[in-house]
Order: sequence, then structure tokens, then C-alpha cells
Amino acid sequence: MKFILIDKIVKIDLGKEIQTVKNVSLSEEYLADHFPTFPVLPGVFLLQGLIESACWLVRASENFAHSMVLLAEAKNVKYKSFAAPGTKIQYTVTAKTIEENISSFSAVGVCGEESIVEARFCLRHFNLAEKDSKFAVEDAYIIEKLKERFKLLKN
Repeated sequence: MKFILIDKIVKIDLGKEIQTVKNVSLSEEYLADHFPTFPVLPGVFLLQGLIESACWLVRASENFAHSMVLLAEAKNVKYKSFAAPGTKIQYTVTAKTIEENISSFSAVGVCGEESIVEARFCLRHFNLAEKDSKFAVEDAYIIEKLKERFKLLKN
């Protein structure tokens, strides 16, 4: 199963900030188990929404230079409330630094006026071909697919 935890890019200021949204729907398969009588978006998915948002900021700011943008470190993650089906989460991610191979961020997710998740984290970005040139074709394919998804998220 693949999880895509943002639905739309609302605003992007390259190299600085991104705002995205996630609409939590009861039709999301994992909510049936988390928790059966009290369905809420798992906390790790709230964090992943922040990370996915930051990944799009890195990709767009670097003109999709890297096929891989991955979590390197998460610090000071604070869960303050729940996101139940029917809620809309707005993620705001602010870049502290975006460098060639690493970036750092502070981020918050809110439902309405209530902050539900906050975090600071770092991402690593690289291409598979940096370790083995045979992977250059895979890098190109992944980047092309990411560009296609980015267009969908910005519309």
C-alpha cells in the first residue's frame, strides 16, 4: 500500500515555505484499524504529511535535481490533538536551509485554528546514480513521475 498524505499544494515560495492540505476521509483504509471505535489519522501520518510537504519544497526549489528526498532526522515532534475523518489539515513548512544534499525545516499542521502537530526535521537529497551510474535511468524515470505528480498537486 502506498500512502500519499497531502492532497494539494496551496502555496509555495521556492526555497522558503510551502503550504499544503490533507482532507481526512473515512474511506482511507487504515482508519478502520486506527482505532475501530475512534478513527483518527495515525500520528506518524501527521508527521509524514509535514515531511512530504517539505520534500515538494526541496524538489521544486532545486528544479527536481534529485530523485531521492528522504527523512534524515526528526526532532521535537509534538502531537497536540487528533485528525478525525471529515477534518482538513493545513501543513505549513518553513525552510531553515536548503543546501545541495541536506535541508532543514520547522513545520506545523493545523485543523481549523488548532495546532495538531509540530516538528523540526532534516531531509537528505541525492540521486541513486551517485553510488552506481547504472541507476541513472531510474533517477530520470523517478524524477519524471515526480514532476507529473507535482503538476497534479499544484492544480
